[in-house]
Amino acid sequence: MADVSRDFEEVYNENFSYIYNYIYMRVVHKETAEDLCSQTFLNALTHYDSYDEKKAGIRTWLCTIARNLTTNHLMSSSVRLSAPYDEEAVQSSLVFEDEYDVFREPANKEAARLLSLVDDDTRELLSLRYGLDMQVSEIAAFYGITENAVRKRIKKALTKCLSFAGDRDLSDFL
Repeated sequence: MADVSRDFEEVYNENFSYIYNYIYMRVVHKETAEDLCSQTFLNALTHYDSYDEKKAGIRTWLCTIARNLTTNHLMSSSVRLSAPYDEEAVQSSLVFEDEYDVFREPANKEAARLLSLVDDDTRELLSLRYGLDMQVSEIAAFYGITENAVRKRIKKALTKCLSFAGDRDLSDFL
């Protein structure tokens, strides 16, 4: 068991930021992201002995656990993230949530605004591609769809964001 714990500690250290960022981009709330991230790793530790590297990479496996937990949370939550962006609410929450000064950059604030305006499916797709920097092939495997379908969905998602971006170019924050 000592080897499993040591191995899992390494998995945790290498993947924590990746999984946390994925969850945060979906829920846009620090404490909720922390809770869901903790639950992700707790579930992974509980089932670590049944993990099969032939079926999926460790990061894909963790991301699947995180996705399922986050989706369940969002479906059961009375708070919906597609509510209109509220600059004042975001500014007041940044005092507590922006430990890494992410929102000091105007482009990051704009990206958060755009993410708050799209539905959860679109937010998830964009968080996989741009937040986690997953390749199209990895996203296709994650969703169980073709790479071409992923490209079409990304294009549609970016077009949707562009409609909210006004005169800004999306390349400013992607």
